[in-house]
Amino acid sequence: MSVYTTCYHSPIGKIKISGTTDYISEVIFADDDVPTIVLSEQLPPLLIDCTEQLIQYFQGERRFFELPLNQQGTLFQQEVWTELMSIAYAKTVSYINIARRTGDPKATRAVANANAKNNLCIIVPCHRVIGANNELTGYSGGIWRKKWLLEHEKKIAFGIQTLF
Repeated sequence: MSVYTTCYHSPIGKIKISGTTDYISEVIFADDDVPTIVLSEQLPPLLIDCTEQLIQYFQGERRFFELPLNQQGTLFQQEVWTELMSIAYAKTVSYINIARRTGDPKATRAVANANAKNNLCIIVPCHRVIGANNELTGYSGGIWRKKWLLEHEKKIAFGIQTLF
């Protein structure tokens, strides 16, 4: 099965989107050296739809994504990613809360590692996981992006301008 790739220039940098005709497998922040691939008839409709849903998210018109996803990982990582999908738009939970939800309150570091392995940023909202002390910690796209995403969601949901 062929994997297709495109890039979307979001307000917080290039986002690389990869997938097949059946599912999205990657949505990650890309370095500037990743070439921009223009949306075209050669891309499957699913990648175009994913890009459009991201545009709607950044415009404040979408709060959750409706896309078939396929992300490879261990059973524990899959459990964590499923928990991430249950975090409501504009809400945050701590790493320890996610560890408790997966059945092991001592698995905070494992939860953080699973977050770091998430290749479907924004769609699987690992940016909504914060430290137990309500501090912004760890984000593969950079803490500044995590802060921006959380503030964006709070602004859209509640009209709040600055949080952190």
